[in-house]
Amino acid sequence: MTQGRQNASLIELLADGEWWRGPVLAEKLGVTRAAVSSRVATLRELGLDVYSLSGKGYRLARPLDLLSAPVIEADMEPSVRDALDELIVREQVDSTNSVLAGFNDDATRACLAEYQSAGRGRSGRAWVSPFAANIYLSVARTVSAPRGPLGALSLAVGVALADALAALGVPHIGLKWPNDLWIGRSKVGGILIEHRGETGGGAHLIVGVGLNVAMNRAQSSAIDQSFTQLSEHLSAFVSRSRLAAICLNAVMGALVEFESAGFAAFARRWAVYDRVCDQPVRVIESRGECCGVARGINDDGSLRIEIDGLGRAVYSGDVSLRLDHSPGFA
Repeated sequence: MTQGRQNASLIELLADGEWWRGPVLAEKLGVTRAAVSSRVATLRELGLDVYSLSGKGYRLARPLDLLSAPVIEADMEPSVRDALDELIVREQVDSTNSVLAGFNDDATRACLAEYQSAGRGRSGRAWVSPFAANIYLSVARTVSAPRGPLGALSLAVGVALADALAALGVPHIGLKWPNDLWIGRSKVGGILIEHRGETGGGAHLIVGVGLNVAMNRAQSSAIDQSFTQLSEHLSAFVSRSRLAAICLNAVMGALVEFESAGFAAFARRWAVYDRVCDQPVRVIESRGECCGVARGINDDGSLRIEIDGLGRAVYSGDVSLRLDHSPGFA
């Protein structure tokens, strides 16, 4: 089931954060010392701080918590392990969603990566994806005639992830419509769903999840909004492999439940985590801006907005939502 990381031997050796002499690395990798130097340069291009010192060799600025496919598989729920045709763990990709989109079959796959060169968020925005710092996960699955509107699927996945993180002990988990995970008032993760129609009313879905785990200041400098990460809220260390399995269990469970019961199974749980309901919001769309008060969600997953006493449904496909940070906003 597992397709492991590719060309990751050097990073696996250096991941302990200790000094490794060049000749030792060359011997273990079966390459020349010049090739080791070239591979170190590649790691630096990925944003990793690799120190080099004559007589001591190379070491990373800090140890890395690399993904382990065997650990991920061991932490999967048995039903998820049985349902998954392939688990792919790679060192670097353009995006995990794109990797799965490259397959032309109906197999159920999950893809995880240490690094994304072109990670994507909603509306084509870039998703900052530093090496071995966060969770970048995508799941591809074909569902037959789902019983809920696909526009609500990102909300269902958000609920499942929020449940899983709350069970892990993460405090103040919330959801911002339609696809953001929050801790308190800061974003900790996001969901991106892509799909193609199938004959008979089914759909082939790719669910992408990005979750901030443990970035340093340099790695997070490109993020242009308020954010947080799990390492700041967990009382004990949790490996990225275990977090990956927790997220994978949640996403797969949400897909199965959504296919069989639709969004109704998630609507009440969404309300528990909803951080937008009854708050003033500003909706930005091509025809201009409007301000109103969010009043929860509709059965199809659209956002209910009250504007001058009148209700209106807002869909994620044609608007962006910004919370109004005016005085008194909670």
